[in-house]
Amino acid sequence: MFLLFEEAGKFMAGRVLSEAEASVQVELDSGKRVKVKGANVLLKFDKPAPAQLMADATTISQSIELDLAWEFAPDTEFGFAEVARDYFNADATTAQQVGALIRLYEAPHYFRRAGKGRFKKASAETVQLALAGIEKKKQIQAQIETWSNELMAGHCPAPIKEQLYKILFRPDKNSPEYKAVVEASRASQTAPLTLLQNAGAIASAYDFHWQRFLFDHFPKGTGFPKLEAPAIVQELPLATVQAYSIDDSQTTEIDDALSLQGLGSGQVVVGIHIAAPGLAIVPNSAIDNVGRHRLSTVYMPGYKITMLPDEVVQSYTLAEGQACPAVSLYVTLDEATLSIQHTETHLERVPIKANLRHDQLDQWVTPAWLEDASPAAREGEPQLPIAHSELAFFWRLAQHLKAGREVVRGKPENFNRPDYNFRLVRDDKDTPPTGQELVQISVRQRGAPLDLIVAEAMILANSTWGQWLASLGVPAIYRSQASMAPGVKVRMGTKALPHAAALAAPFKPKDAQLFAIISAFDAAYTAYNGYQSGMERFWTLQYLKQENITEVVASLVKEMAGGSWLVRADHLPLMLTVMGASGLMRGDKVRVQLGAIDVMALDVSGTVIEKIITEHSEAEDSEANLDEAMEDLDAAATGPIAIALNVNEAPAEE
Repeated sequence: MFLLFEEAGKFMAGRVLSEAEASVQVELDSGKRVKVKGANVLLKFDKPAPAQLMADATTISQSIELDLAWEFAPDTEFGFAEVARDYFNADATTAQQVGALIRLYEAPHYFRRAGKGRFKKASAETVQLALAGIEKKKQIQAQIETWSNELMAGHCPAPIKEQLYKILFRPDKNSPEYKAVVEASRASQTAPLTLLQNAGAIASAYDFHWQRFLFDHFPKGTGFPKLEAPAIVQELPLATVQAYSIDDSQTTEIDDALSLQGLGSGQVVVGIHIAAPGLAIVPNSAIDNVGRHRLSTVYMPGYKITMLPDEVVQSYTLAEGQACPAVSLYVTLDEATLSIQHTETHLERVPIKANLRHDQLDQWVTPAWLEDASPAAREGEPQLPIAHSELAFFWRLAQHLKAGREVVRGKPENFNRPDYNFRLVRDDKDTPPTGQELVQISVRQRGAPLDLIVAEAMILANSTWGQWLASLGVPAIYRSQASMAPGVKVRMGTKALPHAAALAAPFKPKDAQLFAIISAFDAAYTAYNGYQSGMERFWTLQYLKQENITEVVASLVKEMAGGSWLVRADHLPLMLTVMGASGLMRGDKVRVQLGAIDVMALDVSGTVIEKIITEHSEAEDSEANLDEAMEDLDAAATGPIAIALNVNEAPAEE
């Protein structure tokens, strides 16, 4: 005797070995013996053999028309044998009965399961809805196959192109667009990103990086709602100073300026003036909410996404020729010793005499020129709106303040590595670049006089105000770091630490909103800075191609796994990994043959072709420079692009 039983949703048949009151011992065709609970037994039969029965029943099941079976089925609960007798005839064979069982079991949209081998037919409405769903699924699958074939043929369907970045980085694995890319990638054995590139889904490498950044951080676009800058209604006194700002030519949000009084009198007063839009912007107002959402301006070569609309910014910027509302710190110093005698803070309108641009003046305002008591006129020298003696004093003060910080720090700050300026040759600076522009890269030495003058003045103001706020117990946001050396991580907090820039905030101590703003700013600042570094790397790689540069001189920075080395190019803002540097040491200079440039992955590697004999530099070989180099590399986000789409993972079922 044989029997049919259900086990874990599967139908199996075997030969009966023995029976007990609540179970049956059965031998399967494989020879395996199993104990079957009596409740799981569906049918006992003498013929055909189990294997033949299951084969015949499976074939018969596919011949059963579900619509017809549903019509024949009773409205009350029934067993599979009843349906077989109604559908075939009163003497339905064992194979026909089992065939009916299989067909009913695999059609839950027609027949609900009511127990082992028992069913109840679904309502007509349920059947219609289920059939509509099945038909829709068939259509979706047909659409997936069509899209997949188009992708493999080198054409990207519009729906996939519209969801490109969602598919790659934050996919809905149930979506047909995602499934089509997975299916095409598997069938063509092509990486998803390469497949989409080949299909024309990605306009350019630059557009890919730009759109991916927008997808992550500006999914609703970079535009602003209509905003009006509220006026500062507070009556502010007019300061009796002439102030100067020092910024890059591309800077439109001018937020700090300096003034000087009493030079030559033995006692001087340095004014540090900070733009004061906070006098007009009310917490939780429309402008405040936009600022809290964006938190910072996003900078990149040739373009920027401002934190606030330009018309709002221009209402508060420290523009040349205007008397602008500002918070001013006046520091009285002994002119000879530069010792600080006292400080005062004022809210006032500050006359801005000139907006100086360091990129236009750095070549003229040099340490030698500043330290020359009577500098001679130089050919081509621009007419400065500020006196040489005033700049010379600011330079002297900056060096004095820097030296004082270095005593506390325990070692000097090194400015041995240059900064680089990127300029794109383009007409329309109000729209994002295309990635095809000519790029110019120029060197700007760290610690240049105008830079240092501004940096030290800001450190002085921030530390003074930070200590003052802390002493008064006023909640504030402090942007602190252990030193002002490049590469040292900045962190936000509510406690005043060395080199803390303070922002007074209208919150109570330990206010949850205050900590939320700090956390959000840290996240945004990190993301924006990472994108800026990545785009600087993009344009550096474009520059290599543009200038047909195939070799660079570089310094070894760190030995990596597998015998490769991380190196820094000497005359370009470029770090890369190289092979062929075995036996060398950190700080050695080498000539590197560059390999293929991948602007999509922001990657290039190289091979050492020559060691250049030079004297070792302790500055180049220092741990501080090594840490800085690694942070530069991390910020640039080099290497293959990590995408969420995984073709080895089956798409989710609907």
